[in-house]
Amino acid sequence: MQKRKTSELVQLAMFMAIIILLAFTPIGYIPLGVTRATIIHVPVIIGSIVLGPLAGAFLGAVFGITSLISNTINPTVTSFVFSPFITIGGASGNFLSLVICMVPRILVGVVPYYVYQGLKKVIKNDAVDLTIAGIAGSMTNTILVMGGIYVFFGAAYAAAREIDLTALFGVIMGVIGVNGVPEAILAGILAMAVCKVLLRYVKPKTEEEAVVSQSAVQQTAEVPEEAAEQPAK
Repeated sequence: MQKRKTSELVQLAMFMAIIILLAFTPIGYIPLGVTRATIIHVPVIIGSIVLGPLAGAFLGAVFGITSLISNTINPTVTSFVFSPFITIGGASGNFLSLVICMVPRILVGVVPYYVYQGLKKVIKNDAVDLTIAGIAGSMTNTILVMGGIYVFFGAAYAAAREIDLTALFGVIMGVIGVNGVPEAILAGILAMAVCKVLLRYVKPKTEEEAVVSQSAVQQTAEVPEEAAEQPAK
């Protein structure tokens, strides 16, 4: 059991490092003609499928925190929807900014696991199951983020983008179509390709076994405390 927990900690740390690398370097974005697709959420999706929903939720929270940091230290005109610390013009971020920044990203680490587990019982084709799970995880992020912006910051977001409020819904749907759909397709392809390799060496968790990941996540937070308690030699 201890060996398994150690292995999960190493895997969790690896996925965290990849998320941070993608979030703060240009390699987290891939040009797709007229738009750029982000792949920062892909390690969260893969981690969810391979390590389970608890580890996935933890990785999603890491993704959310990197977004918060990025929008706080390098803000754009719409960064107030992701950071409560940003005020641009007459628009200010607040607690709802944290909701938009964190909740969708955490769910990106939960949804793919359950979609994959459910599809395995119905379609029973790993390539198809993994692709759909990857698409579902990506669209969870896009739809919840853009939906949250529309519901919580509609007027302020429209003003920041210099568009009429009545046109906002169309703009939101345009972002989902132009950015969200290519990102989802890319996430599905990458999730399928990477997970098919990883699952040869890492047995995917059943819904019962997924609870074990909670210990690994908790241990990740406890490691600094344990190190501090070690007596000096």
